[in-house]
Amino acid sequence: MSSALDKITTHFRNKLGGELKSITVPEWELTIYFKETITLKEQSKLIELATGGKTTEALVETLITKARNQDGTRMFQASDKVVFMNEVDPQVLIRVVGEINNYDVESASGDIEKN
Repeated sequence: MSSALDKITTHFRNKLGGELKSITVPEWELTIYFKETITLKEQSKLIELATGGKTTEALVETLITKARNQDGTRMFQASDKVVFMNEVDPQVLIRVVGEINNYDVESASGDIEKN
């Protein structure tokens, strides 16, 4: 592997192994933890669903892919998708996924405003 590629992959491994962020979901009485980033393979699945007109499925897959327990293990499994699609308040789901996806953008904005 080239030195440039080593630097690139080291950067990504550091992001993947970084500190978990969290949000609280009062309606679900849960704290959901998540990583700052996901792999390109995981991201491509979400993009494929969204661009294929399957926005709701993309939201559910986003939560299943990103949500973690405090110890970093997955909070949900692929088999939970059916329950999310049929038995979960869509407004809460949309808000939760939005908060997870926008967490770093809002954090960065706050840091810029402080400076």
